[in-house]
Amino acid sequence: MSGKLQNVTFVALALFVLSTLPTFSQKVDLSNSLNAGKLKTPGDTTWKKIEFGANLNQGSFSSNWTGGGVNSVALGLFFNALSEKKKGKNSWRNDFQSQYGIVRNKGQQSRKNVDRIFFDTKYNRELTAVWSLFANINFLSQFGSGYEYSSDPDSADVKKKVSGILSPAYLTEAIGIEYRPVPYFFIDFAPGALRQTIVVDKELYVNTPDQKNYGVPIGKRVRTEAALVQIVANFDKDIAKSVNLKFRYLLFSSFKHPLNIDNRLDAMLTAKVNKFVNVNLGAIVVYDEDQSNKVQFAQALSIGFLYSF
Repeated sequence: MSGKLQNVTFVALALFVLSTLPTFSQKVDLSNSLNAGKLKTPGDTTWKKIEFGANLNQGSFSSNWTGGGVNSVALGLFFNALSEKKKGKNSWRNDFQSQYGIVRNKGQQSRKNVDRIFFDTKYNRELTAVWSLFANINFLSQFGSGYEYSSDPDSADVKKKVSGILSPAYLTEAIGIEYRPVPYFFIDFAPGALRQTIVVDKELYVNTPDQKNYGVPIGKRVRTEAALVQIVANFDKDIAKSVNLKFRYLLFSSFKHPLNIDNRLDAMLTAKVNKFVNVNLGAIVVYDEDQSNKVQFAQALSIGFLYSF
């Protein structure tokens, strides 16, 4: 990874941390539903949120439409659950997120356009008002197979499998220190974290970029790495009335290749139109040399149904 990209990564993270300094006085933003829930009872608290929804996008054109276009339909589903418990100096946080979506253009078979399974469970032991020790386990994978399609000809029959369930998957165990200046933002520092990269399909390497097999040795199913340092920054806040921004940034530098730093940013902006209708703008940015030597980017805009309780 180039020094310029590393510098941009660290500078961006540092600027965001500095931007939160005015709030270090521990003033609580009551407009944030997460904070409001925590303040229902003093001291020990239990808070949880579950949400699920569906997004549908459709477009069609008459046979004589001079502007051109392809009839299409896309469907996306998601389910998220978050719970937090605090008792004295001890707290426990569980975060589950899942998304799956397909799109079908006229003349083609259905194609996957979003697929993610994420789970994080974490225990914290409070040291001060803003610092705590933590231990956590994190899992990231997908529901189904992913394919790379040929553009010449543009046919679903010309494709090759590049991913699948548990191919790849990432399991991380970490112990470290957490800095949480405000309820909606924290940074975790974890030297010595362990990460297992899992590729169950031993034949998948044939279709992966440069046959890297996501960093897992060919013929093996698991690769374990120890981190020189792992940094996670998490933000979840209502930045305006009925508008929520959440993101999770991950930096992973291994002992074996400390300069080949893996970066991943998952971000979602959600605006509620009314109680059940919402607009979502999501983006994922990844730089991982085991996957590609270029920055990967994915973005999606949708409107659909949302129910939370």
